[in-house]
Amino acid sequence: MTTQTLNEIQAALQLLKEKQWVDLTHTFGPDSPHFFMFEDAKFETLFNHDDGFFAQKFSFPGQYGTHIDAPIHFVRDTRFLEELELKELVLPLIVIDKSKAAEADHDFTFGVQDILDFEAVHGQIEKGTFVALRTDWSKRWPDHKAFNNKDTEGNNHIPGWGLEALKFLFEEREVKAVGHETFDTDSAVDFRKKGALEGEYYVLEQDTYQIELMTNLDKLPVKGAVIFNIVPKPEKASGFPVRSFAILP
Repeated sequence: MTTQTLNEIQAALQLLKEKQWVDLTHTFGPDSPHFFMFEDAKFETLFNHDDGFFAQKFSFPGQYGTHIDAPIHFVRDTRFLEELELKELVLPLIVIDKSKAAEADHDFTFGVQDILDFEAVHGQIEKGTFVALRTDWSKRWPDHKAFNNKDTEGNNHIPGWGLEALKFLFEEREVKAVGHETFDTDSAVDFRKKGALEGEYYVLEQDTYQIELMTNLDKLPVKGAVIFNIVPKPEKASGFPVRSFAILP
């Protein structure tokens, strides 16, 4: 590496550090909301400072807290988390704000028309971007009851992506990945209607990843930010808690 290249990298880092950084990740613990089929996380102290050092044991599903789903999470014979390339995890970020629609209708399902409406104002969604769906559902964290939003019959009412909108984003706009503030890709009403998480399967079938349970999307611009999805590298993992953050322009 030449001195000129080194200086360019250092200058780029200095520029980035002068920008605003926004954490898109919930702090999670044993009492945090999570997908209903999972047990609560367990945090155990193995040693404390009286022993000479502080060490803990953590037990939780890979899909816990703000987390990344690798393709293998839903699709057989596809990539594990460790196989995702580093450059895939850093992408230009687009945020589509449907928080008012989700507030008015907890069964809101994001559709193709929502994309077209967005593009009419902000221009066409660029190829290779990460598209985040803002619903402000993250503001219900860490209240289990508010986050699950069940009716008297026990049915969840949670907004989410519609399958046709996801197909449009990946096939027509060639986006790279998506994220959202809820447990699942699909809206709860779509899941009940179809009996399957078709949207989530479709996203992961594109040989890419998604980020679930994002937060602070309300602090981001519509376009211009860059998302970083920093995650450990467990062997043969389908997903793991992630530290996602954005650097604003």
